[in-house]
Amino acid sequence: MMVPYIRAEDVEHLLDWNDLVDALLAGHRMATPEISDQFLHRGDDTLLSRAAWIDGVGIAVKSVTVMPGNAAHGLPSVHGAMVLFEDKTGQVEAVIDSALVTKWKTAGDSVLGARLLARPDSKRLLIVGAGTVAKSLIEAYGAVFPDIEVTIWNRTPAKAEGLGVAVADDLETAVRAADIISCATMATKPIIKGEWLCEGQHLDLIGAFKADMREADDLAMQRASIFVDSRKTTIEHIGELMIPIASGAISAGDVLADLFDLAKGQAGRVSPKDITLFKNGGGAHLDLMTGQMILKAWRAIGF
Repeated sequence: MMVPYIRAEDVEHLLDWNDLVDALLAGHRMATPEISDQFLHRGDDTLLSRAAWIDGVGIAVKSVTVMPGNAAHGLPSVHGAMVLFEDKTGQVEAVIDSALVTKWKTAGDSVLGARLLARPDSKRLLIVGAGTVAKSLIEAYGAVFPDIEVTIWNRTPAKAEGLGVAVADDLETAVRAADIISCATMATKPIIKGEWLCEGQHLDLIGAFKADMREADDLAMQRASIFVDSRKTTIEHIGELMIPIASGAISAGDVLADLFDLAKGQAGRVSPKDITLFKNGGGAHLDLMTGQMILKAWRAIGF
């Protein structure tokens, strides 16, 4: 049997954000995944490979090249693919375009966090950053919170226009007015200040993925009840947590739970007045869960 290569145009019209969130929730109630990340470098170029194995589910390896110099040649800077392996035999089941997996995994991870932590009556979403992730966040939050009103803020307002939602002029004002703040930027210095946060808000932090990156300042971390998608892929790997832990602003013990705890009902929002903070680390186990959903949709076509 030929191993399929699955692209967005093959299956994306069959995918559903609520189905993905349900699949991610179910996946976090299964066996604890084994996870491993590998980075290789050549100057500014990077090869990132992320692997996960969930007993009873399967194996996935996603490899992505990041070549900043490609822009000068009119090429995308990121290329990659994910290989899915069958759990019992180790046979290759599919190769999936990494951009498809990453799009659905990233937004799905955050929306699952919001479903478990944000106030159920949340009506106003602020998206900070108008990059590629913003488009999928609009789709995902709109599906899971169907009555949500979306506003977007970006350093360059013109880049936020054309996304079909309101554009905010002032970040502080927009943060104070929101029930959920979803931040997807490439910031290395905090842009969300703790003094802006209000009782009952939920802060979803996506952008930081390296040790020198963060989007929220120390006061935001101190005022919030902190949750992560996975302790293994965030606390010792991402600046959002590493930097304030190293300075003593917070401790690793201030991370109250991850999605494995939340999915089992072992932690969560205690009061409507809590400020909850969720760090989306996007580990390989999430790629695996998302890839399995994509493969299921592809098979449903009849291949």
